[in-house]
Amino acid sequence: MSGHDSKYFSTTKKGEIPELKEELNSQYKDKRKDAVKKVIAAMTVGKDVSSLFTDVVNCMQTENLELKKLVYLYLINYAKSQPDLAILAVNTFVKDSQDPNPLIRALAVRTMGCIRVDKITEYLCDPLQKCLKDDDPYVRKTAAICVAKLYDINAELVEDRGFLDALKDLISDNNPMVVANAVAALAEIQENSTSPIFEINSTTLTKLLTALNECTEWGQVFILDALSRYKAADPREAENIVERVTPRLQHANCAVVLSAVKMILQQMELITSTDVIRNLCKKMAPPLVTLLSAEPEIQYVALRNINLIVQKRPTILAHEIKVFFCKYNDPIYVKMEKLEIIIKLASDRNIDQVLLEFKEYATEVDVDFVRRAVRAIGRCAIKLERAAERCISVLLELIKIKVNYVVQEAIIVIKDIFRRYPNTYESIIATLCESLDTLDEPEAKASMIWIIGEYAERIDNADELLESFLESFPEEPAQVQLQLLTATVKLFLKKPTEGPQQMIQVVLNNATVETDNPDLRDRAYIYWRLLSTDPEAAKDVVLAEKPVITDDSNQLEPSLLDELLTNISTLSSVYHKPPEAFVTRLKTTVQKPEDEDFAEGSEAGYSSGNPADSAASPPVTMGNVAHPAGRQPAPAPAAPAPVPDLLGDLMGLDNAAIVPVDEPTTPSGPLLPVVVPASTGQGLQISAQLTRRDGQVFYSMLFENNTQAILDGFMIQFNKNTFGLAAAGPLQIAPLQPGTSARTLLPMVLLQNLSAGPPSSLLQVAVKNNQQPVWYFNDKIVLHALFGEDGRMERGTFLETWRSLPDSNEVQREFPGITITSVESTIDLLAAYNMFFIAKRKNGNQDVIYLSAKVPRDVPLLIELTAMVGQPGLKCAVKTPTPEIAPIFFEAVELLFKA
Repeated sequence: MSGHDSKYFSTTKKGEIPELKEELNSQYKDKRKDAVKKVIAAMTVGKDVSSLFTDVVNCMQTENLELKKLVYLYLINYAKSQPDLAILAVNTFVKDSQDPNPLIRALAVRTMGCIRVDKITEYLCDPLQKCLKDDDPYVRKTAAICVAKLYDINAELVEDRGFLDALKDLISDNNPMVVANAVAALAEIQENSTSPIFEINSTTLTKLLTALNECTEWGQVFILDALSRYKAADPREAENIVERVTPRLQHANCAVVLSAVKMILQQMELITSTDVIRNLCKKMAPPLVTLLSAEPEIQYVALRNINLIVQKRPTILAHEIKVFFCKYNDPIYVKMEKLEIIIKLASDRNIDQVLLEFKEYATEVDVDFVRRAVRAIGRCAIKLERAAERCISVLLELIKIKVNYVVQEAIIVIKDIFRRYPNTYESIIATLCESLDTLDEPEAKASMIWIIGEYAERIDNADELLESFLESFPEEPAQVQLQLLTATVKLFLKKPTEGPQQMIQVVLNNATVETDNPDLRDRAYIYWRLLSTDPEAAKDVVLAEKPVITDDSNQLEPSLLDELLTNISTLSSVYHKPPEAFVTRLKTTVQKPEDEDFAEGSEAGYSSGNPADSAASPPVTMGNVAHPAGRQPAPAPAAPAPVPDLLGDLMGLDNAAIVPVDEPTTPSGPLLPVVVPASTGQGLQISAQLTRRDGQVFYSMLFENNTQAILDGFMIQFNKNTFGLAAAGPLQIAPLQPGTSARTLLPMVLLQNLSAGPPSSLLQVAVKNNQQPVWYFNDKIVLHALFGEDGRMERGTFLETWRSLPDSNEVQREFPGITITSVESTIDLLAAYNMFFIAKRKNGNQDVIYLSAKVPRDVPLLIELTAMVGQPGLKCAVKTPTPEIAPIFFEAVELLFKA
């Protein structure tokens, strides 16, 4: 819409729908166009104009491109709720896909791809095939993206109709934008597929590098991201690729620069020439520095990425440390990131200017930043042995300023320096003791007490200093109490005179009789027993030599760092977490749900209120527990977003089939994965997981109400699934007050709600209440929740069954990230989930364990686990009459061991 179209968003009067209906059917084109604009405006502000569907669709038959775009926009929005009427538009779509105007051809295909209705998908294939070979590059590039959308709706259809081959052909297109879109589409399809679809070879590589120079900036990002996954055949090829990509470092778009850096870093792993690597490091420094002159938000993203880069290749920015010095007007989040990078780049050569900078930061007004700056000085001391004395001098100067929080932070880091360099800098203890009276923070108190206890023999009045803390022993936090206990025992062992003897009696009495803290009480009893039975043994234990602590400035594990570097310029590199830690792919193989049975109201899909079904399950009680307003629990790794297009709408259910709520349950139990985050559920957060208790399968659920309204009338429905899981009774949740949460165990039945097609761990669920729309989400069926208690086999039966099954029924998978620490603990772990031990044997230096389990329909699973104890790597083989369920079993194995 143009700028003067804002009038369509003005407040509307009653009776507007009939008026719009009349205008949409007007014989005048301008009037119809105005009416469609009004409809789009009403739709944009959230009004329901779905009743005008037929009238708006009739306006599609027009030569006016603007009007056609508006009608297509309306169709995309309402086709899901009016799938049968959306079919009326198909003929126009097909006709428009053959229009002489390439803009209209592209618009038709784009819109058909956005309408997620299966019936329309069938009609999309022929026009899409033509558009993929269209003469106009604009149409081809639009069709390429449409293939990715179609794959998301129906993967099988895309593979059967040869669209993937057509996409791969587009990589050879003479238009660089078509190539870029084809790469983007193939990359997205590859992410949602388990089989290799998009593999770059030397021929493809040349074409992509050629297109890289000519396509738009976002096209370059797609191509560079794809190239970063290519592994060069030899160092020479890697050098050639880097040479072609290096000019992208000068690009004005930050995303292109970071993608180019990622690509170069990946290829540098294969380059052997030190001269080439040195030159590349020099070339990468200026563009990374330039990123720091952008807006604060871009600076932050750049800094998080640079943080990873300098951990892998510190030489890139070794001479650029000054650009990371904080400016007075930097936002606090930028300052904190800069501080981390300065620590990583600090060296003996630049430590003097770094310490001057940190000392300046320690006098700023932001308390959190000052604390971090003081800690940074300590971390530099731990990292650089030759600079430790200079760091301590700066810390002592800061202590003399007598600013309370600076003094306390300095004492905390000096304790760490003592741990790093024992018996080296103890001469400063007297200075520290002058600040005893000002300490009021637990960590600072605990650090000071540790120093006094550790060096009690060098402090003449150590007993007096500790005694000053003992006066408030019962009121101190647990951290301080534990340190006081240990320090007093150290003092007694080092100076077994009358004063320390009285002190130890007081402390042990307080720590065993007067306290409720089990950790403190247990430690006190251990010390008491040691001191009363064998003081020499107590000395060996309490005064034992402590391991020297190390620098923690490179916190990330090498394997995690390598994975994050392959994800530079994505959210993963900002969070410093692998993608799977915060993103869950909604599907890897597409399986159509049985929408008709799920939405029409047949009783097979509902949570049955049959008393006979519920009788076998334990009684469920419920109550609301308050939690802080606005509390947002951290999302667990598996938190799929709602998928409204896959499931039917529960709003039209026969409510008589669903029993309302009456009884409550108390929220307690293990942490559950979040399936509907509060940000998606309009303040309602749902966490859920299948579990098994006393031979019964339950759906354990936690509802958290972060809204300002009472939520009630909760109902649940499960779509058809591989194991026929359905609710055995109604969902028992009492009205949920604002700021409260409730947990419930929903009894489940098996084999009642079976889906056709290959086995899948997908569990599609819909939940509704009286105040909100229906929330749809995808969960996973954790197979070990379905393992029966009758799955144990005799050894002879196991061998006989194994031999009777053909070799083709055996499926194997390796888990390189899983480490078995002991055979016995593994057997105990699996037994807890009804995977029963049969036998074990040695195969060279590997242990082989045989187990049995049983899934619904009495299907046995014969399991063989092979691993070397203490070494990463687990090989799992399963033999079963139904090998199709093996992938679901492997998911369960991985979940069990990683938990």
